[in-house]
Amino acid sequence: MTVVLPTDAASAPAVAAVDDAGWRRAEAIPLSRRIVAFAFLLSAYFCYAWSWNTVDVLRPYIAESLGLSLTEAGTLYSAQALGALMGAVINGQLADRFGRRNALVVVMASFGLLLLSGIIVASYWQVLLQRLLLGYFMGTMYPITVGIYVTLFPPAVRGRLAGVALGVYNASVALLGTAAALALDIDWRLLLYIGVVPVVLAPFALLVMPDDRKVIPHGGERPAKAISRLPIAELFQSHVRRQTLLLVLMCGLNFFAYQAFSGWMTTYLKQVRGLDGAAIGTVVSALFWGSCVGGFAWGWFADRYGRKIGAFGFVAAAILIVVFLGLPAGLMGLSAVGFMYGFAISSSVVWGPWLAELYPPHLRSTAASIFNWGRVISFFAPIITAGIAERFGLAVTMTVASLCFLLAALVWSRIPETLRRPARAA
Repeated sequence: MTVVLPTDAASAPAVAAVDDAGWRRAEAIPLSRRIVAFAFLLSAYFCYAWSWNTVDVLRPYIAESLGLSLTEAGTLYSAQALGALMGAVINGQLADRFGRRNALVVVMASFGLLLLSGIIVASYWQVLLQRLLLGYFMGTMYPITVGIYVTLFPPAVRGRLAGVALGVYNASVALLGTAAALALDIDWRLLLYIGVVPVVLAPFALLVMPDDRKVIPHGGERPAKAISRLPIAELFQSHVRRQTLLLVLMCGLNFFAYQAFSGWMTTYLKQVRGLDGAAIGTVVSALFWGSCVGGFAWGWFADRYGRKIGAFGFVAAAILIVVFLGLPAGLMGLSAVGFMYGFAISSSVVWGPWLAELYPPHLRSTAASIFNWGRVISFFAPIITAGIAERFGLAVTMTVASLCFLLAALVWSRIPETLRRPARAA
């Protein structure tokens, strides 16, 4: 699917000059430079996606290598999620106050180094600390990325840009699955060496990214000054408090559902279905390629039909989970349903632009960080689901995800629409 970006040709003459305070509109930045900036964001997002999902894809292998129980293996995600929550809350605000470009440099270098440190962990407590710190910096990637591209591009293409970002995310995890099929039975640590890439790329952000501290958002006004020293406080003002809490609940249900099903998938396929590393990698790859394709489709739907259309994807995901668990142990069938499930859950692709659009421009990274606040709800998901798995089996645990997706879809339908398309001429 092609993402058609505006040329800004009509508006360029009127906005080309920098104002007296040094601000310039996003429209005045050459489209080619904005595209290069977005491409750089995608390269960082690819590395972030690979790094984040190693906690799930490598879970049974880390557990086997370090002698961890199911509960201990599950707490690795909890540690990473706790770190992401702290990073989103703290660093999202810092990015809004001191520049998203500057924050991007620090975050890329940090999570790259921390991923590499996973090569030398030798105990449960070491890997737990590594995942906590890794999550802290990775939890900032989403709000930084959203805050930058929502500023540089108009609302009518933001859903598709989010689709491209999600496509890159899922392509990364699909390639992680493919690499896992080749490397898991050799040495799972080989998959951590990609941490070198964001470390090397990080300084180049200063060259290719516009300084967002002096950019007026596309089609908007100069961002207002924060009315609070803590930007997060503005998200709980009386007129938006209920909306913020609903968004946190929706994101939390999504994370809990994802962890209850996708988080245990490799363990389920290995222990219950008895698949080898190559087959597990195939199913995981199919799921994330489905998400990759779905990201483009749902992004287009969101730009055409509004931000709330994606709730239907969560309903489909709830149904497909039940189908997946009831299938015979055929690799083709599991991969096909995994692909469709991945397509369905990618409907959340629009959440980034949507969260940013629901709040004022000066809060965009802080608002987008709500996505990771949902980890408050999902923080105990691996511990709870591991307890259910040890008592009732992994299939029962993974079925819980179906109910969570349905509840998230219901909350989704209760939040305001932000896409305002111009009326057609009579």
